[in-house]
Amino acid sequence: MAQDDRYSMSAEKYLTKHNILVYLEDAVTQLLEHREENSKVNSVKFLTDYFSSVRDGNHTMFREYSFIHSTPHNRASFVRLFWKCYRQIGKKGDLLSIQEYHSLLGLISPDFPFDVVKKTARIILIDDALDCLISFSDFIYAFQAQLYYEEFLEKCSAKYQSLLQSFCSPRDPVVVPTSGSEEATVHQSSGQRSEDVDSMHFFRAIYPLCDRIEYSSPPISSLKEILFNVPRISFYGFLISIAKSESINAHIGRLPPKMELLEGGDTELTS
Repeated sequence: MAQDDRYSMSAEKYLTKHNILVYLEDAVTQLLEHREENSKVNSVKFLTDYFSSVRDGNHTMFREYSFIHSTPHNRASFVRLFWKCYRQIGKKGDLLSIQEYHSLLGLISPDFPFDVVKKTARIILIDDALDCLISFSDFIYAFQAQLYYEEFLEKCSAKYQSLLQSFCSPRDPVVVPTSGSEEATVHQSSGQRSEDVDSMHFFRAIYPLCDRIEYSSPPISSLKEILFNVPRISFYGFLISIAKSESINAHIGRLPPKMELLEGGDTELTS
């Protein structure tokens, strides 16, 4: 939380931005449930431990999806939890199916929906290749983008489809940006994934969606990096670029850079 947030906005906006009431309500609910099991529970210590866990991002283990999904902090913390729990998969170089990734997610959040995993896979794979196996590093960054920016991506998709209907020619080439390189891959339009729009038109369309208090969005500077360097872009290319963007990953602040994702020893879940 930014130090100056308390002074630059009203108390109501501050509480809303940081979802304070969500955590207060959940803390009281958890306390009451524990009191039913143990009437001697120390309320002060329980609440202290609860908010310390929230602060440190160690509070989403075994929680229901509705709680994980309820705040940006919870979503980002859950992505980090997934990385901590299963980074050995990446170290071993194992490739897993989306069903296997869903099973792993279910071990730390029993009701985690399969639909989120399918949407994650669509960032990496084309629709008719969802049965392909996915590396851990590809999955974790795409999963982060899908879970953390879900509402923003849905609104961007609607804007993209609107632009596509207005301006897109099926004969235009597609420019798909590649991570870490100034080069771009060009494909001739021949199907769903090859539909593209003018990058500047798309940026102007999604600019009003940024910096909203209702949901999270990538930094505008990162979106400019993606969209200002290519003349046209497909929505598939846009999603991949968000997932692979180091500046967006740093902005979320939970996962290490891709080059360091699998480095070092095992990480304690409480660290």
